[in-house]
Amino acid sequence: MKRRAFLKAAAIGAAAGTIAKPAIAQSAPEIRWRLTSAFPKSLDTLYGGGETFAKLVAEATDGKFLIQPFAPGEIVGTPQAADAIAGGTVEMGHTCSYYYVGKDPTFAIGTNLPFGLNSRQTNAWLYHGGGNDLLNAFYAKHNLYAIPAGNTGAQMGGWFRKEIKTVQDLQGLKMRIAGLAGQIMAKLGVVPQQIAGGDLYPSLERGTIDAAEWVAPYDDDKLGLNKVAPFYYYPGFWEGGPAIHMFINLQKWNELPKSYQAAVQAAAGYVNVDTQAKYDAKNPAGLRNLISNGAQLRPFSQEIMEAAYKAANEIYDDISSKNADFKKIYDSYKAFRNEEYLWFQVAEYAYDTFMIRARARG
Repeated sequence: MKRRAFLKAAAIGAAAGTIAKPAIAQSAPEIRWRLTSAFPKSLDTLYGGGETFAKLVAEATDGKFLIQPFAPGEIVGTPQAADAIAGGTVEMGHTCSYYYVGKDPTFAIGTNLPFGLNSRQTNAWLYHGGGNDLLNAFYAKHNLYAIPAGNTGAQMGGWFRKEIKTVQDLQGLKMRIAGLAGQIMAKLGVVPQQIAGGDLYPSLERGTIDAAEWVAPYDDDKLGLNKVAPFYYYPGFWEGGPAIHMFINLQKWNELPKSYQAAVQAAAGYVNVDTQAKYDAKNPAGLRNLISNGAQLRPFSQEIMEAAYKAANEIYDDISSKNADFKKIYDSYKAFRNEEYLWFQVAEYAYDTFMIRARARG
């Protein structure tokens, strides 16, 4: 009886295998997508995130789903990426949501708001605070679907040709800074400028601009901005934990087999963790190198921080009064931020503060 039962089970299994194989083959079609990156190849950590993502998706699908990354300008420029993805010119992009605030200020929340969440809190809100669902409900209106795929951690406040101590020192200062951060700095007297990363050095050298924000020491060191703007300020209060996303054409996303969607989600999740891990590993050496080559490290004064914080909240209240999408997502973001910092000051801040002081004592 046992032998007959075994043979019967084996026969059923073989039949199931015969039926399943064509079904599996049909559910694993060969797909080719193009990914436009918002980041130049010189930013190996950011542009490299797109390359890592594509490699992981290919490996997870046995080479059936291939995604080819392209640098900005090879297909479309960074400012045009969202429209190109939504319109189907390319299937997806690796970019920052806040690059598209010109379309709607709500796009800013997807990356980071000035005086917003840090990187860990951003992930907590996106994954477990309903943030990504709220954002995707908004993005769907623009024919986009988004998945978190990177974070730089808190950024620096940028490079200044002269020392900045008070709000008065900011009056008329021409600074490369865009989006809502640019609006906030404008309320403090700054004249915001939009300039591509490759043009920062000559613009500072010629005095076309007086200051420029970029990313963090690892990337900033490559540009050599310390040679033309020696004062290096921190923190970049407009980017406490900026998220990077994979933007995908909504129809193309919905057409993907579920197994491919899972591969995309898993690969993006890996890149989300790996990107900040690389920055955290590389920024200390970058900062030491900048200082040894003349960068003068300075904190923004309390006066500037307080004035910027006040300006930021005024701008958010103003936008919320006019834009229902912004208000809905910002209300969630703000409530989550307040709860997070209530917790962080209990354990995280106390621990970090002790470790900083302990290290200073040797």
